[in-house]
Amino acid sequence: MKINRRKFISATGLSAAGLMCGAELPYHDLDRNFEAPPYNIMQEALKYRKIDSHIHVCLSPGTDTNLILEYADRLGIEKLVISRPITAMDSVHQDYIDSNNLMLKAVKESSGRFMAQFTLNPVFQRESLEEIKRCTDLGMIGLKAYYHYKLNDPLFYPVIEKMIDQKMIILMHAYSGLGRGGYRTKYGNLYPNESTPEDFAEVAKRYPEALLQFAHTGAGCDYEYECKILKDYPNIFVDISGSNNEGDMINYVLNTLGEDRVFFGSDNSYYQGVSNVIAADMTEIQRKKIFFGNYNSILKRGGYNVD
Repeated sequence: MKINRRKFISATGLSAAGLMCGAELPYHDLDRNFEAPPYNIMQEALKYRKIDSHIHVCLSPGTDTNLILEYADRLGIEKLVISRPITAMDSVHQDYIDSNNLMLKAVKESSGRFMAQFTLNPVFQRESLEEIKRCTDLGMIGLKAYYHYKLNDPLFYPVIEKMIDQKMIILMHAYSGLGRGGYRTKYGNLYPNESTPEDFAEVAKRYPEALLQFAHTGAGCDYEYECKILKDYPNIFVDISGSNNEGDMINYVLNTLGEDRVFFGSDNSYYQGVSNVIAADMTEIQRKKIFFGNYNSILKRGGYNVD
């Protein structure tokens, strides 16, 4: 059926509206001769167990603990993996300790719904290794690192080796700029120390036993380029979080990397994250893996899996 731009916009707006309203999805009169049965998006969303592998708390009013849990309850998100990375380049080690303590506090306030990742800056080498031990002893389940240094910087090597010992995943802020005029930007990013797909590939090759999570392929970046670089490294996983997901992004990621290397994640864009997985062209088994099973398999390696 041919459809013009106005009709297309009217139709595609329904999916987000349905999730937000929580009602049966009304069908727009795209064609007077076309009738479809009612479809309850919220009912479909609640069919699946979910672990959100990538959110942040204590960063802004929109990431309040109680508000996050309200979103999670509405969308059937069972567990949420939280972190609070430090973005300031002039931070001191105590800033990371304080941030990690806030995550531990948030876990208690959530009655166990949150699973916390610690953060660190590898320039504080000895202190960071001590902080990993402290945080893992207190039940934190992984590392979220930011763009103070690239993942393949030698400063990260002792941290990666320690995370291998812990059998825990490293979630690294990552990006790959679209480039201009057929050419990629100088670093693939706006910030020189943001980790690129090439940086991940180098680390994955050096440490094939490491567990690496490439963050937010749905953040408006060049996800096709990312997947082409990452596909040959089975220890690199991707989360599909972000607020700028293109319509075919999840299908492309799934087809390129396979059904076992993709995590559901929202990066606090909850409705977009859930609805995009539901809308993607995949089997029920694949949808269950992405929403829950794949990340739970990673947690199981460190003994933190969800029953």
